Amino acid sequence: MLAVKDLIDVIGVPTTAGCRAVAESARPATLDALCMAGARAGAARVVGKANLVELAYGGSGINEYFGTPRNPLDPARVPGGSSSGSAVAVASGVADIAYGSDSGGSIRIPSAFCGTAGLKTTRGRVPLEGVKPLAPSLDTVGPMARDVGGLILGMILLEPGFAPDDRMADVIGRLRVPGAEVDPLIDAAVDRALALAELDIVDVTVPGWCAAYSAGATILDWEAACVNLYLTEDPNLAAKLGRHVAARLAAGGLFSQDQIDAARKFAASWSEQFAEIFSRVQLIAGPTVGFFPPLLESASGLSYSTFTKPVNLAGLPAVSLPVPTGGVLPAGLQLIGPERSEGLILTTGLHIQGALR
Repeated sequence: MLAVKDLIDVIGVPTTAGCRAVAESARPATLDALCMAGARAGAARVVGKANLVELAYGGSGINEYFGTPRNPLDPARVPGGSSSGSAVAVASGVADIAYGSDSGGSIRIPSAFCGTAGLKTTRGRVPLEGVKPLAPSLDTVGPMARDVGGLILGMILLEPGFAPDDRMADVIGRLRVPGAEVDPLIDAAVDRALALAELDIVDVTVPGWCAAYSAGATILDWEAACVNLYLTEDPNLAAKLGRHVAARLAAGGLFSQDQIDAARKFAASWSEQFAEIFSRVQLIAGPTVGFFPPLLESASGLSYSTFTKPVNLAGLPAVSLPVPTGGVLPAGLQLIGPERSEGLILTTGLHIQGALR
């Protein structure tokens, strides 16, 4: 059973992007998005479209218009976004696999908050035709599931012929980001999972991580403002946008060309730093989010994508795996790899998952 984020066209069904301004004029799609081809060929049963943050623009999972999917671990807490409904669908057993999109962490954040697994794919690996864009240079589509086995099946549907690698990673770099706050329980859970898996771990820092976050935020916000200009320039449509999303789109349109050029220039060199690190380690591990899902009333003003957005800027694949913390709420462990290393990431994720069980 497959749930599809309501950003992805499914023939015969309107694509609303979780947005009233889009939904009220949306018509049934006349074609599937290209990323649906493998699922159709494999006769996957589509159980429905999954809710999301309005326009896929936010990390909390809150949707002011359609309502917020309930986090199965604790309904008083946010589910994470923007692929909130996709994570909740697999966490609650409504679907075996869900498709989500990830421009700054939108698959990995809700996976971490709902105790499920989610894979952000390499930029350009999964076709985006028929997927409503948020930030075209950062957008990706990937699978979400309860565990790594489900992610492998999801990748086979997205890319028929996909197979995980025969071997897992030999050396993993444990990411430390100076100045980034991480709940000690989450840090300890990540370290414990890696230790139980008996992996060869070395500490790594990625110079410029915070600068990459800022550059990624600039590009994402500016591209989102450009893509959705038709909504903000039409007073009738703008009035139907949620307040938070409307404010973010307005702010994204205020960047100067110099700021955009500087962010693009940084992005061009950002991948080179990863290339140097991946000459020493095969994968990088760290927390997916540095804090547990906040209560719904405390969701605003938080930096959900500190550990995820720089990965989008580099275009790299990454998975979020649930790891126990000793409490009710699990943490998310993020594994980051070089371009097109999804097979290595998932094989290593399977090993970690087995060690935890």
